[in-house]
Amino acid sequence: MVNRPNTAAQRRKRHARVRGKISGTSERPRLCVFRSENNIYAQIIDDVAGSTLASASSVEKGFEGNGGNIEAAKTIGRTIAERALAKGIEEVVFDRGGYIYHGRVQALAEAAREGGLKF
Repeated sequence: MVNRPNTAAQRRKRHARVRGKISGTSERPRLCVFRSENNIYAQIIDDVAGSTLASASSVEKGFEGNGGNIEAAKTIGRTIAERALAKGIEEVVFDRGGYIYHGRVQALAEAAREGGLKF
């Protein structure tokens, strides 16, 4: 019998370890990324107040195309950047959510940087 590692549990463990070190404030909120197999989500969170300041995802009504590829991640990155800038948020702390900084997570981060966010 082959014992496969529980990759979702490993990701949650990595995310909890990272979250112990970073936190979003009102001056510099946290840009949190969640990646599922078919979609990608991004939120800008103020952890002190416990509130979501801006969000974007590939399941929103206005989103066109497949949500599980790099192009979707770039679109969501640009969208979250413009929504953040509209609310006066320029600097954020990037939380990759326990995922490796590669592929869709990297594409979202680079698109958010191109959109004007600093991290």
